[in-house]
Amino acid sequence: MSRILLFSLVLVIGTFISSVSQVLLKKSALKEYMNKLAEYLNPEVIIAYGMFFASTIMSVIAYKGIPLSLGPVLEATSYIYITIFGITIFHERMSREKYLALFLILVGIVVFAFSS
Repeated sequence: MSRILLFSLVLVIGTFISSVSQVLLKKSALKEYMNKLAEYLNPEVIIAYGMFFASTIMSVIAYKGIPLSLGPVLEATSYIYITIFGITIFHERMSREKYLALFLILVGIVVFAFSS
């Protein structure tokens, strides 16, 4: 496996982990809590911030091995994950505009991948 591919994989996995942590934070925000302390010191929030930290470390590691111009393109995959999570977990509805935007993001990723 090439070095760039390996570091790209680290960044994509880190982006996925970040997306999962966002889902945990949203699920936690939808609950009622007795007080502000319980709202911030519950297992879902603590795990989510731990995942954000791991994701940040993975991004730092990944940027040591990939071109700087590739990072934002790979991080754009988070829009795909969040859309899938929104539809499947939170039963959000997709509009025509959202589908078009997601399609344009995918086209941008593919164009960049094949132009490199």
